[in-house]
Amino acid sequence: MDIDNFSFKPDLVNKNIQGSSEGCKMQIKTPADLAPYIDHTLLKPDATEAQIRQLCEEAIQYAFYSVCVNPVWVEYCTKKLRGNGVKVCTVVAFPLGATDSKTKAYEARNAVENGASEIDMVINVGALKDGDLATVEEDLRAVLKTCRSTTTTKAIIETCLLTDEEKITVSRLIKKVGYDFVKTSTGFSTAGATVYDVALIRKTVGPTMGIKAAGGIRTFEDALKMIKAGATRLGCSASVKIVNA
Repeated sequence: MDIDNFSFKPDLVNKNIQGSSEGCKMQIKTPADLAPYIDHTLLKPDATEAQIRQLCEEAIQYAFYSVCVNPVWVEYCTKKLRGNGVKVCTVVAFPLGATDSKTKAYEARNAVENGASEIDMVINVGALKDGDLATVEEDLRAVLKTCRSTTTTKAIIETCLLTDEEKITVSRLIKKVGYDFVKTSTGFSTAGATVYDVALIRKTVGPTMGIKAAGGIRTFEDALKMIKAGATRLGCSASVKIVNA
């Protein structure tokens, strides 16, 4: 992709980057400029300590926004990243979302106590598809209640399993409850983020809410397309490759 004339200026709505709902303006002129948008991610079940250590080292080297890891690694990453400006993001009810509200709330509380500054919670997808919005909302509120005012909250809706109507309905609900981000995908289901879904969510939630695109973003071109569609954060495991394109 020719990026010489590319100068997308998103309204970043993450609490920790933009500082206000009005957002700040960041120009993307080189692949390295994408680093502040990226949650450098390793969520594989067989991740080893050496791999997590490397993840943290890469996040510091390239100035990625955060590392996104499974809850068991939160305390470890918090210690490794202390003083380096990289946040620790973790997942709750991952990857299925099929646990009850109390379990999700406990998991989130424990992660925050261990140092996580960002929580990505998978919604109850089955309840949504049943039209049981009360259960979906109960989960959302239970997790939000356990977080601190400084905790960035993201709700993963697993777009590949939803109809457009369901995507719109749940995105509106997530915004109403007060989450900071709608996140497209876990990356563990039938498909990841698409430009279409990011654009649909952006149209639904308006210009000031965060959208995290995750799953299948492997190239600089992929990342740019997601941001141009409205994403303000990217969940990537190919982060180093992307910023070195």
